[in-house]
Amino acid sequence: MALNWPTFFTRLGSAIIFCIIMMTGLLWHAWAFLALVMLIQILCLREYFRLMLRVFPDTVQPGWLQPVVQATGLLLLYLLAAGLLPGIPGYRYNGATGWPALLCLPAVVIIAGALAKRSSLLAALLALGGMGYIVLPVALFLCLYAQNTILPLSLVLMIWMNDTMAYLVGSFIGKTPFSAISPKKTWEGTAGGALLTVAGAVVWSYFAPQYTIADWIALSLCASVAGTAGDLFESKLKRLADVKDSGTLMPGHGGALDRFDSLLVAAPFAFSYAYLCM
Repeated sequence: MALNWPTFFTRLGSAIIFCIIMMTGLLWHAWAFLALVMLIQILCLREYFRLMLRVFPDTVQPGWLQPVVQATGLLLLYLLAAGLLPGIPGYRYNGATGWPALLCLPAVVIIAGALAKRSSLLAALLALGGMGYIVLPVALFLCLYAQNTILPLSLVLMIWMNDTMAYLVGSFIGKTPFSAISPKKTWEGTAGGALLTVAGAVVWSYFAPQYTIADWIALSLCASVAGTAGDLFESKLKRLADVKDSGTLMPGHGGALDRFDSLLVAAPFAFSYAYLCM
């Protein structure tokens, strides 16, 4: 089949812009990173609510619900950044003392939803799901940055490597379907992507001696195993919503959830390992 050059260049241009934005946020300054994670939350939550309205079309969603969830999530990110990141003004505290604020978010949303004039409890529960699926992982990604700025950069690069290698290996030797949720994925591609990502982590350890080879391998497994699970989970949501992409933010690549589905699931596992073992 002949290569569709207009489509190829559209996808290439989107990918380049995406990489520039990501690398700027990850490498430049604490403010740039905070802006990046806030942007990820805003875009992913917006698409998540759209998907949920398609999956549950009879849901009564109050007009204030999405802005409240977005605002509380952004407030949480800023409070965490102010307490954990240098250069962000605000109250300085031990990082652990900021987490009780998370307990307030679901309570506010559920109570407000239950007290709405029309029955919107389901919408409130879906909003709670969005907090667990998007707001919490983004907050943990920020905490990973606070521990060491190289950790979120490494996680993102490993996720990209796993996706790329899985695609290439699957294209060449993939024969066995991996999951009915995503028919294009194969066992060969998935295993090849994971193994090559682990190999890349071993090489990465020589350029990033802050941590041991075992630590980088563990992080690569978070990227490949949990990242693949995140990709499948988002594919399941899209199938339930009967859509091909979560949005049209990136021409040729889909929406924000399509780009960050792996990160949203990998980040909590990476943070847990880094917090306990690194």
